[in-house]
Formats: sequence, structure tokens, C-alpha cells
Amino acid sequence: MAYGPITQAGLGILIIHSCLTAYKWITRYLARQKIILENGYYIRDAFTAKAKGEFLLRESGLYDQLGATYIFYVLGIGMISTAEPENMKAIFATKFDDWSTGERNRVLEPLLGKGIFTTEGEHWARSRLMIRPNFVRGQISDLDRLESHVQDLFRLIPADGREVDLQPLFFRLMMDSATDLLFGQSVNSLREDSTSDPGRPSDGAFAHAFDKAQEYCNTRFLYGPLGKIMWQAKEDREAVTLCRAFIQPYVDEAVRYREELDGEGAASGPEKYTFLYELAKQTTDRIRLRDELMNLLVAGRDTTASMLSNLFHTLAKRPDVWEKLRAEVQALDGEHPSFEKLKTLRLNPPVPGLARESKKDTVLPVGGGPDGKSPLFVKKGTVVMPVFHGMHRRKDLFGADARDFNPDRWEKLRTGWEYIPFSGGPRICIGQQYALTESGYVIVRILQEFRELESRDPEPLKEAITLTCASLNGVKVAFTRE
Repeated sequence: MAYGPITQAGLGILIIHSCLTAYKWITRYLARQKIILENGYYIRDAFTAKAKGEFLLRESGLYDQLGATYIFYVLGIGMISTAEPENMKAIFATKFDDWSTGERNRVLEPLLGKGIFTTEGEHWARSRLMIRPNFVRGQISDLDRLESHVQDLFRLIPADGREVDLQPLFFRLMMDSATDLLFGQSVNSLREDSTSDPGRPSDGAFAHAFDKAQEYCNTRFLYGPLGKIMWQAKEDREAVTLCRAFIQPYVDEAVRYREELDGEGAASGPEKYTFLYELAKQTTDRIRLRDELMNLLVAGRDTTASMLSNLFHTLAKRPDVWEKLRAEVQALDGEHPSFEKLKTLRLNPPVPGLARESKKDTVLPVGGGPDGKSPLFVKKGTVVMPVFHGMHRRKDLFGADARDFNPDRWEKLRTGWEYIPFSGGPRICIGQQYALTESGYVIVRILQEFRELESRDPEPLKEAITLTCASLNGVKVAFTRE
């Protein structure tokens, strides 16, 4: 069959077009593969490692291979990861003014708004000034309110050797304790008869939405520079809206209290100390109060619950340590521990690291030169990842058994900037003594209540990273009582 000149020309154009299309497709594919290979740490490997619960473990392995400070690239943008104590000290303390919290504010603000963890400068200084007085010893040493929630916890733990997942119980325990302190009224999520006021989201719905919104915060962080062009998913928006709707009635009640206080000199408030009501004495800005509460709820619930989960996952696999701790607790003769009698966050810190961005050209003390021991120039706008998790596992800092659970090391070990589970410098956690007191109390009370602890999870600890780091597979254990 013969084709005319026009038909032949058309076929030729079609073939050329098809070849060009195929060439463009292949070229684009190869270019994308090149980006993935060059930036796999964040674009591919980071998400793969996170799904396996090995993101931070991978980071520690990179320090072993590349040194305690190394440069990596995400879409051609150079970033620095460091596990050096001297660099931590420079970033968080001695050169504090050279650094900003960078992308953290953008990543967290959809959920937390503008509070102590998501602002800088004057706004941050004001938040810290407002909040610090609420963590004086007189407030954090009141353990009676915590004991009532611990009793709720014990009612949900089988004492006959049946398996229980402690992690969701720890998160509910810390939610109950945190809301009791912050709102003046606990959500009592550990109680089966827990109810919500009509028209307000249920306690369970709030806890689920709070977790979901944090997952989206972490996803925005992992996308790195691409996170700037991400839209807020509908599920994320709905979760944030629910969280705010849950908290708003508490804020409104505190503002009413403040208005009564200003108008009559006396007001009907809660009988026990309540953080929100004290905060309302300093501001009646409802958005400011709501945002500060959201920030502190993350700190009050998630960090302590994650720490307890990680500890008991490990402790259940070490009966020798469990028995030693029980022997030490015997000295209390069954009495509940007081603040004075309470005095363990290295391997799995609940907050494994905090990103910073250089506000101007600056220098890190170490990380440069062929041996990594010379100063390292950092240009303005560079993101640096100080990773506590990686630093806390360095064998040259903590010994050959650095990655083993060995509480006895603390009998002789004295640390400085190589151990900073609560960060350091001007932005050091102002609630650290409260967190240590609360977690210490819960640990001691569990040791007093139960004779034996047995692990029901053969796997090593896997990471579940949101804004904090807990256990991916939960904490499946079994207890027997005295």
C-alpha cells in the first residue's frame, strides 16, 4: 500500500514526536533517579527507615561511617548533621544568637500556633517569662494529684501474667496528669466512665486528633525543603480544628475567672493550683492562652509518656536491672515516694534532636578539616541537625557499651554537653524537674505495686517518631503482683 507525500510526512512527524516524548520521559526518569540517589537520605531512605522504626538508628550508623559531624544534601541544599558536644554547646548556648529555630516554627505552627516552642525573640521571651513561675518547686512537688491517676493506671494493668501494652496506657496517664495540672480538670481518659461536656469533642477523639496532627508535623519535617510547598491535608486540618475546639472551653472559663477577678477582686476558681488560671492572670488573649496550652500539652504528655514507654520496653528485657531497682525501692517500706526521695533518658531520649538554622555566617567549633576536628564554617541560612540520640550513643563518650542499657554507668559518670536530654542554654526545658519528678514517681510506684515484669515482645525497640520518639510496636509486657 503506497502512502502519499503528506501521509509520509505525517508519519515522520509522529515518529519524531514519539521519540522526543520517550527521550524526555527517559531523561526525566534518570534525572529523578539521580536526585533520589544523591538525596536518598531524606527523599527515600529517611521514609523507608522511619517506616521500619530505624530512622535514628540509621543516623547513629552514619555517624560511625562519616564522623560525628557531616554534610548531606537535600535537593541540592547542603545541611549539617552533628553529634558533637562542642557544637551543641555553641548552637544552644555560647553562640545562641547566631541561630534560629528555622523550619521548626513552620512545621509545628499549624498545630501548636505561636507558643513557647514555636516562636523566637520577644514573643518567645515573653512566653518563657509567663510560664517559668508555674514550675517552682511548690507546684511540681504536689504528688497527691498524680497518685490518683496512677491508681487509675493500676486498675487497667492485669497482675496475673496476662499481656498488656503499657504504651497507650502511659500516654493516657500523662494526658490525665497534664490536663489536671494545666486545665484544673483532668480528662480522666484512664477511666471507663470518662465523659465530655455536651458539644465538646470526646476525650478519646481529642487524644486521637492530637496524635494525628503530630504525625503530619513530623511528615512536614521529613520532607525538608519540599515541606514549604506542601498543602495542609484535610485530615490534618480537621485534627487541628478538633484539638482547638476541645481546649477552647477551658480557655474561656479561665478568662471568665480573670474578668471576675478584675471586676470584684474575688472570683470562683479551682480549689487546687491550675496552670491555666495562673496564666490568665497575665493575659486574657484567648489565642495566646490556647497556643501556650497546646505547646505545654506536648511537653507534659508526649515527652514523659515516650520516656516511660522506652524505659519499660527495655526494662522488661532486663530482669537483673528490674530486681536491683526493686531492692532499692524496698527502702521506702511501701510508702509513696515524696519529692525529696526521688532522684535514668540516654539511649532513647524522648526528643531525639532539635533543628537549628544559622541567622548569619558563623562557625561550629569542630567538624571541619580532613580529620573533622577543625572549626567548620557555616554560611547564613544553613540548617544544622544537632542529634542528641546519636551523641548519647557515641562509644568514645560513653564507653564501649554505649549502646547497651547499663544504669550502673551513672554511679561514676559525670557529664556535660555530651548528655542533654532536655537541651541546654537559654531554651533549656523549663519543665525538666517536673518531668523527672513525675516519671520518677510513676516508675517507683510500679516497682512497688508489681513483683515481676516480663517482656512479651521479642523484637528490639523500634522508633515511632512524631514530635517525640516512642516505641513503634508498643510496650507489650506482663506483670505479677506481690
